[in-house]
Amino acid sequence: MANKRDYYDVLGVERGADQEAIKKAFRRLARQYHPDVNKEPDAEARFKELNEAYEVLSDEEKRAHYDRFGHAGTQGPFGPGFEGFGTGGLDDLFESFFEGMTGVRTRTRRGPQPGADLRYDLTLSFEEAVFGCEKELEVPRWEMCRACKGSGAAPGTSPTRCPQCRGSGEVRRAQQTIFGSFVNAVPCDRCQGQGTIISTPCPECNGQGKVHTVRRLAVKIPAGVDSNTQIRLVGEGEPGTKGGPPGNLYVLLKVRKHRHFRRDGNDILYDLTINFAQAALGDEVSVPTVDGEVKLAIPSGTQYGAVLTIKGKGVPFLHSNDRRGDQRVQVKVATPTRLNKEQKQLLHELARSLGKGKDVTPPNDKGVFDKMRDALGV
Repeated sequence: MANKRDYYDVLGVERGADQEAIKKAFRRLARQYHPDVNKEPDAEARFKELNEAYEVLSDEEKRAHYDRFGHAGTQGPFGPGFEGFGTGGLDDLFESFFEGMTGVRTRTRRGPQPGADLRYDLTLSFEEAVFGCEKELEVPRWEMCRACKGSGAAPGTSPTRCPQCRGSGEVRRAQQTIFGSFVNAVPCDRCQGQGTIISTPCPECNGQGKVHTVRRLAVKIPAGVDSNTQIRLVGEGEPGTKGGPPGNLYVLLKVRKHRHFRRDGNDILYDLTINFAQAALGDEVSVPTVDGEVKLAIPSGTQYGAVLTIKGKGVPFLHSNDRRGDQRVQVKVATPTRLNKEQKQLLHELARSLGKGKDVTPPNDKGVFDKMRDALGV
C-alpha cells in the first residue's frame, strides 16, 4: 500500500491545533475539493483523504494513538491488534454544510458501495517468521444477515418505496434570496437518502441488514517474512452495501526479538564469545542456528570482531523454495577477570615470550599456548 500523507499536513494545521481549528480547516478544504464542486481529476481522491484525516484527528482517542504511533497506531473499535480502514461516518457532516450552498446539488449514495477494509496485527516468533507457519485468526467484523439476505426487512417482506421522496432518495427545497429563487436537492430525511423504508425490520439484524460476528480464518504465513510484511486476504473485510463487494483484510506482521539471533535482510547474525587461547590457537566449537547446532572451525589467529560465515543457515528468500541467506558469526574475544595462580604464571611466561613494544606475533614455540589451553580447559 502506498505511503499515506501526514494527517496534519492533509488538513494544513499544526500538531497542537485545537478541535475548532481542525474542524474549520476540514470544512474549508472539503468545500474546495468536494467532487460536486471541484471537477479536477484528483478532487475525489483529495476529498477522501480529507475525510480520513478528519475522522482520526477529530476523535481525541484516535488522535492520541496517531500522535504516538503514526498511521499504524490508529486503532479500530475492536481494541488492540484490530483496525477498520473505512472512512465512513462523515457523510452527514459533509451534507450539513454543503446543503446550505446555493445551487449545489448534494450527491446521494444509493448505488452499491464496497465494504471497508480491515487490519489485523499478528505477532510471530523469530522461527515462525523464518520457516513460515499457518495461523488461525479470530476477526470481529460485520457480516451480511442471512435471515434477510442483507435487505434489512423481515423474511417474507420487502422494503417499500419511500412516500416522501417517491423512491428518489432526494427532496427539493426552494429558497428565496435577494438574487431570486434557488432550489437545492438534499437527501430525504425520512429514508436517509435510500429511497426505500423498512416497515417490518428483520428481527435478526434489527433492520441493519448485517450482524456482528467473529470470523475464524486460517492464514498461511510464507517463509522469510519480517516485521511490517503485509498479507492481503481478498474479500475478508466488512460487507458491502446495496450489493457492493466486501472489503479486504490486511494482516500486518510483527516478529518478536530472539534471545540470540538478529536479522539483517536474509542473513542471521550471531555473537560468539571465545577466550584468547581459542582465538590464538584456533578451535572447533558448536554454534546454534535456526536449524540446530553445527560445528564451526575457529582459525588460529582470529581477531576480535572477525566475522565467520555459515552458508545457507539464514532466512529463506520470500516466495523462493531453495534460496536462503547465511548465518554470520561475529567473534568476540573475552578477557578473563579471574585467574588462578597457574594461569597468571602462564600469562607472565607468555608476556615474556612475546616481548614488549614489538609487533605482537605469537612465537614459533607453541608450548606456552598449549599449556594455556590446558589450564583454561579449551
